[in-house]
Amino acid sequence: MADPASQAGQAASPTTRLLLVDDDAELCDLMREYLVGRGFAVEAVRDGRLGLARALGGEHDLVLLDVMLPGLDGFELLRQLRRRSAVPVIMLTARTAPEDRVAGLDGGADDYLPKPFGPEELIARIRAVLRRSGGLAAAPQAIEALGVRLLPGRREVTVDGNPLETTSTEFDLLELLVRSAGRAVSRRELTAVLYQRQVTPFDRVLDVHVSHIRKKLGPRGDLIRTVRGVGYLFCAEAGGAAER
Repeated sequence: MADPASQAGQAASPTTRLLLVDDDAELCDLMREYLVGRGFAVEAVRDGRLGLARALGGEHDLVLLDVMLPGLDGFELLRQLRRRSAVPVIMLTARTAPEDRVAGLDGGADDYLPKPFGPEELIARIRAVLRRSGGLAAAPQAIEALGVRLLPGRREVTVDGNPLETTSTEFDLLELLVRSAGRAVSRRELTAVLYQRQVTPFDRVLDVHVSHIRKKLGPRGDLIRTVRGVGYLFCAEAGGAAER
């Protein structure tokens, strides 16, 4: 880990509160020291059940979640958390198999960072997820296409008038697609905007999030169409989303 003092000029907002749930005492202490040195407020816990209780407390802006935990494993913790909270979650784990990554994203994680990782990458991932959860500049107008209505300023979604719960990443992805309704948006563009990185040949993160949104949209899920070799398209009768 880099010397926290050397990063003082790049500190985060002192109001940014992180919950670190990891049973590796040494790594937990190192991460906490580094993150505090970068201006984050960090609460660290090493038990899954306690981690869930603290995550549900509504006191944190983002959760860093390990998979292998005593009491309650990370996947189950995330599943229970998502029933009652949309707090952003980045999973941290030595389990790098594709099925583990997919399981985390399917469970509602906003990002998935394999161990070992560099401290700067961790900071970059945290900032990217926080940007998404905070949203772009608040827009007073709603965006609507074929029964799907978004209020970017409030980060709320309704489908045919019924409220729809989304994670921060799901909201941003849906907003990008609805704003571009009638136009195919490339995987490259979606990956760059949502995840702040370039798309790679076997990267399924975007596909998992699209699948999640389709399921949540129910009968409206088929409005998001796969354009082979390009990306995804949100259907619109008039060729674009209406702003009201």
